[in-house]
Amino acid sequence: MSWTINDFHIILVGSLCAMACALPGTFLLLRRMSMMGDAISHAVLPGLAVAFLISGSRANWWMFLGAAIAGVLTALFTQWITRFGKVERGAAMGIVFTTLFAIGLVLIRKAADHVDLDASCVLYGALEYTSLDLVTLFETETSLLQVPRAALVIGATLLFNACVILLFYKEFTLASFDADLAETLGFRPRLFHYLLMTMVAVTTVASFEAVGSIIVIAMIIVPPATAFLLTRKLPLLIVFGLVVAFLSAVVGQAATHLTALLGLPDTNSSEVMATMAGLFFLLAWVFGPEGLLKRHQKDLEEPPAL
Repeated sequence: MSWTINDFHIILVGSLCAMACALPGTFLLLRRMSMMGDAISHAVLPGLAVAFLISGSRANWWMFLGAAIAGVLTALFTQWITRFGKVERGAAMGIVFTTLFAIGLVLIRKAADHVDLDASCVLYGALEYTSLDLVTLFETETSLLQVPRAALVIGATLLFNACVILLFYKEFTLASFDADLAETLGFRPRLFHYLLMTMVAVTTVASFEAVGSIIVIAMIIVPPATAFLLTRKLPLLIVFGLVVAFLSAVVGQAATHLTALLGLPDTNSSEVMATMAGLFFLLAWVFGPEGLLKRHQKDLEEPPAL
């Protein structure tokens, strides 16, 4: 198995994307709203399409603005349907994201006639082609350092997410565990709820071209869920989620070479990375501190009830 510079570019972009998704995903997990990441990752499509139609370009600021607005609207619509329509939250999310996703696909088809936009790229990503769009960081007579443009975009998103969480760590923690207490202390949990939704939306659109909206869902949900099987301490939960996300990208890219040897040459790197994330979850579920083996061992050690 030979590695090329393209492999390292794929790992760089994939790991940055996975870690950027895992940070807000941790707090979605604590709020029992992990599927909101699924809803937002689909529902930002109309925001992207409208931004394309208005601006006529794929400028990142327009994309982020459209995605952020669509993400906040998704959270608002879900809350309104739940509160005023007396509909269960999961059903409300299903109603909102499927409707907005369908509208987004229609608008993307229209936008594709005016700008360079591929609907399949939005869904599945193009991680293998990130090396075709490189940015030179510095150049000398003897050396040249270039990185994929996607790595800069997603790296900036990861830095943004980390700074927001570090700056408002106490507020996010309290709002996630006890929203009523946070309201009593004047922390305005709704504000941080919508800030979290904005982070998810921005992270989603930053990851679109690289890994697509489908894989983003896995990266938002699976690494934090895996970490939750390993620890109940929030700082460690965040760190373990980042580690699982990073390993999913590295091991996933290594596994793509194996899939080619097994007769699956057209397998996308992002798909295998998501599969590796699921495999790590399975290992934690079976072998973790509270996994199936530990529970089975504990059951055997307990004396039978009289």
